[in-house]
Amino acid sequence: MENVSTRIVEPVALFLFAHQDDETGIFQKIVDELQQGHRVCCAYLTDGVVNGGSSYRRNQESLSVLIQLGVQKQDIFFAGGDLAIPDGGLPEHLESAANWIREWFSGFSQVASIYVLAWEGGHPDHDALHAITVTFAAEMGLLACVRQFSLYNGYGCVAPFFRMFVPLSLNGNVEQITISWRNRLKFLRYCLSYPSQAKTWIGLFPFVVFHYLFNGKQLLQPVSVERIQQRPHEGQLYYEMRAFSTWEKMAKLVAAWRSTRA
Repeated sequence: MENVSTRIVEPVALFLFAHQDDETGIFQKIVDELQQGHRVCCAYLTDGVVNGGSSYRRNQESLSVLIQLGVQKQDIFFAGGDLAIPDGGLPEHLESAANWIREWFSGFSQVASIYVLAWEGGHPDHDALHAITVTFAAEMGLLACVRQFSLYNGYGCVAPFFRMFVPLSLNGNVEQITISWRNRLKFLRYCLSYPSQAKTWIGLFPFVVFHYLFNGKQLLQPVSVERIQQRPHEGQLYYEMRAFSTWEKMAKLVAAWRSTRA
């Protein structure tokens, strides 16, 4: 990776995503960080496609949305494409992803905040990225400035149903930030900016509309090293419902990688 971040000396907010469109879960904090004068840098750790397809279209969709939010194009990194990590493959590529993230983190002189997908058993890529981020943040003394945001999980649900934007209580106190009506409407429009994922968003969009109309808050939680050694929640995890992976497999891969850190 060309370490562009070494040239960034002002306070930065780092956003780590597994897939292009994961940014839909944290729009308000991207806006907030920019308004605070922080430089926002975003990284995607999978290429967002399966079976060797092209990631170009998905990259362009996320680029367009982030640039409209105010993020600079040069501060958006599609590391997953460079590393050839496919959608669904991050747990099997922990080492290469971790090496990239470690270099990325170490290049910033002033990290104001870090945002990452929640540890919630929703998607194996999300949990894998969370484990890497929390591990490095703890090693670098940055754990206090990390916040996790929920996208979806299957806690208390019967397959194939899920909960969206509902944090797990096991992840700690929930910080709530009210989103203005102007931003709610703007963010809903941005959620329609991913035509390559139209099939997925047909199922997701009603939940997003409900969230913005009746909740209207950005929900965040702290992180801890202890949590990534625990099953996200009791009962069947959503990625187990979908037969994407199992907790036993995830736990084994994460533990094996973390043991190398010791």
